[in-house]
Amino acid sequence: MIRDRDSRFTALFDEVFTTAGIRVVLAAPQAPRMNAIMELWVGSVRRELLDRILIMNERHLRTVLAEYETYFNRQRPDRALNQASPLRALPDPVDADIEVSRRDRLGGLLHEYAQVA
Repeated sequence: MIRDRDSRFTALFDEVFTTAGIRVVLAAPQAPRMNAIMELWVGSVRRELLDRILIMNERHLRTVLAEYETYFNRQRPDRALNQASPLRALPDPVDADIEVSRRDRLGGLLHEYAQVA
């Protein structure tokens, strides 16, 4: 478990995880953005996925998270990247009429849009 160095987390807090066999790793000192990236990911997964789907078991969770990870990195638009995806640049703008196709993922929970050639 990765946690920050806040004084609210006492040695007893860490002991609970250590007893369960979980190694506690402290975030780097004076690195405020270190947690921000993971907080964005966790928040997105909760809002866009886990709040909308019932997870049946660990295997189902892993399958759903793998599908969401692919969607998050390849299809989901990111405001910081000017609506591009982390692993896919925006296509060049087209002035002609274009047709758009939609592909549903995870039973319609997520949608992918693409231009039809």
